[in-house]
Amino acid sequence: MIYDLIIIGGGPAGTGAGVYAARKRLKTLLLTKEFGGQSTVSVDIQNWIGTPTISGDDLARSFKKHLEMYKDDVLDMKEGEEITEIEKTPQGFSVKTGSGSYEGKTMLITTGSARRKLTVPGAAEYENKGITYCASCDGPLFSGRDVVVIGGGNAGFETAAQLLAYTKSVTLLDTAETFRADPITVQKVLANPSMKALNNAEIVEINGDKMVATLVYKDKKTGEQKELATGGIFVEIGQIPATGFAKGVVEMDKIGHIIIDPWTQKTNVPGVWAAGDCTNVLYHQNNIACGDAVRAVEDIYLALTAK
Repeated sequence: MIYDLIIIGGGPAGTGAGVYAARKRLKTLLLTKEFGGQSTVSVDIQNWIGTPTISGDDLARSFKKHLEMYKDDVLDMKEGEEITEIEKTPQGFSVKTGSGSYEGKTMLITTGSARRKLTVPGAAEYENKGITYCASCDGPLFSGRDVVVIGGGNAGFETAAQLLAYTKSVTLLDTAETFRADPITVQKVLANPSMKALNNAEIVEINGDKMVATLVYKDKKTGEQKELATGGIFVEIGQIPATGFAKGVVEMDKIGHIIIDPWTQKTNVPGVWAAGDCTNVLYHQNNIACGDAVRAVEDIYLALTAK
């Protein structure tokens, strides 16, 4: 079968695109490793428009449920798929996964991004031995401990808020002069007496024995190195675009974001669009990703029906 459209990704962008494509009666295949995207790590999302509060897991379930309204009609869904390669074909495009190959006339890439890893000495050695990249997955294992969060964006402060529910204390370290998180989030989290946050803190190394025991950081203003005892380290230092499978096919920036025309979401390759956190747009948010994907589908529909 040759689909009208193959959507790669099951986050807010992929879901939004799937719903709109189905409603336009485009024969669509959605391939995703899992639904929800980065939001699955959040316990309380308060800025998904129309829903005052929802957990990341519930949001992921709602994405899947919405798409299932159109399943087996004009929309096919394949979950648990890891994309390995995409290539141009005479009919359009081929998308290869660990389980097969799929053909489509057009393609929309909405694969988002993956967590950036800490690279200082000791970071690799103590990953899963006190260093973790998922508070919602591993946080309860650190109950009653003094823990550290690395990263001053919204994800860092949201992680700290989650950990404060069951840890002894949380110290947040950020290398920047000012926190990047929303001021209202910073204010709310720092109001907790068990919370402490430090700016201008450059991580130097991680030490321990069988598990993490200390973290060494440098005060960027004074140059002084300090050692902080900790029973766990939660890393929230940004994302890397999940676009490795598309390298050499579509144009990307030096980080790996797919370069798109913001007017249409088109890439430099005719027939390929991209939307969401995997693209080089200025802002990356759930609502923005969904809107960008809808714009892409509108343009894809025009391109397909014009033929």
